[in-house]
Amino acid sequence: MKNVMIRPATRADAQEMLALYAPYVLHTTVTSEYEPPSLEEFTSRIETYTAKTPWLCCVIDGQIVGYGYASPHRKRAAYQWSCETSIYTKMGFHRRGIATALYSALFDLLAYQGYYSIYVGVTCPNPRSMAFHMSMGFERMGAYHNSMYKFGKWRDVIWMGKALRHYEGEPKPTLLYPDIQDQAYCQQVLAQAAQLVHEPRAVNHRHA
Repeated sequence: MKNVMIRPATRADAQEMLALYAPYVLHTTVTSEYEPPSLEEFTSRIETYTAKTPWLCCVIDGQIVGYGYASPHRKRAAYQWSCETSIYTKMGFHRRGIATALYSALFDLLAYQGYYSIYVGVTCPNPRSMAFHMSMGFERMGAYHNSMYKFGKWRDVIWMGKALRHYEGEPKPTLLYPDIQDQAYCQQVLAQAAQLVHEPRAVNHRHA
C-alpha cells in the first residue's frame, strides 16, 4: 500500500480541497450549492469549522484524495451536542475505503469531544449513499420533501442519524478539537483510520 495519512486539514490545503469539491457542485446533487465557493470563502469555512470540530484530509502520496468534517447541527444552545457530517472523495478514488476511514476517525474524535448525535442529509435519489451510511451505522430519521431544487428538478433530502453514546444523564460541555488534536489518543485514531484505506480491488467479470 502506498503512503496513506489521515490528518487535520489546514488553510494551506484549501485550494486542493476546493478543486476536489468543485465537481460535486457542478455535476451532482450531493451538495445544494450551484457554484463552487471562492478560495477565500472555502478557506473561511475551514477556519470556522476547525475552531470546534474536526476537518480531516485523507492523503495518499502527498495528494489529498478525500476530506470529511463535522459542523454544528443547529446554533441554539440545546443542540450543542449534535453535529452534521460531510464526506467528499476525489473523483477516481471511490471504493478504496477513503470515506469509511474518514467517518471512522470522525466518529471516534467526535465521541471523545463529547458529542452524542451525528446527522447527514442525503439528496434523493442516491441509493449508493444511503446504503453506505446504513453500513456505517446511520438510520433513516425522516425527509424534507421537495426541499431542494437543482438541475431542473425538486428533490427530497433524506435525513439520517447515528448515536455516538448513550443518552443518559446531563451532558458535559463538548471539548474543542484544537485543544485535543495533539493528544496521543487523537493521533492514534487518525493512524488507525488510515489503515482502512486500500488499493483498488479487481472487478470480477463473469462470462456466459
